[in-house]
Amino acid sequence: MMLKTFGKLAVMVLLGAAPGGCIDADVDVQLTSDSTARATITQVMGADFYAMVKMNAEEMGEDLPEEDKFCAQGALTENDNGTATCVIKEQGSFSRLTMGTRGQTVQFAPGGPGLVRVSLPTDSMKSEIGADQAMDAETRQMVEAFFAGRGVTIRFGGLEVIDTNMKLSGDGQSAERKIMFLDLLRSKADLPAELYAVVRVPR
Repeated sequence: MMLKTFGKLAVMVLLGAAPGGCIDADVDVQLTSDSTARATITQVMGADFYAMVKMNAEEMGEDLPEEDKFCAQGALTENDNGTATCVIKEQGSFSRLTMGTRGQTVQFAPGGPGLVRVSLPTDSMKSEIGADQAMDAETRQMVEAFFAGRGVTIRFGGLEVIDTNMKLSGDGQSAERKIMFLDLLRSKADLPAELYAVVRVPR
């Protein structure tokens, strides 16, 4: 779900003494039938950090692995204020929704007649940003500075959310949870094993 890319960017901070981290993400999954969905992943990178990432990409050129490039699979917009917005859109059968990664991260299962249970394991989120890696105090302080004030919002929706452990929207059509990256790093997010929603879908 692109969080692994964020972890790699954190390493770039340590190696390049970059300014504080500047990435926020929004993952929106809308069920369109009992076998299809539409996913939109939006990432926003701050001006200072984007300038460093862009310079690094230019210096490495073709030597930079595709998986390490920011917005390699999405639509990149360089904003007037120096920030960059990356939008990745996917639509189709559940098996085709990779959220910009090589494997499937969001999981789908039948939830009853006209219902789909969509879920995201939270352990994978922690490991992708390096929460389980051993770090000395100085390194951890630098990594935490990178992620300070930044987070990811996970949202599942459809015709109606029947059951969820996330925050239900006012119209009852979606449920979401915002997770701060620092809480993941410090294991203070008080997250369940998975975030889920049972969604009524169009027929």
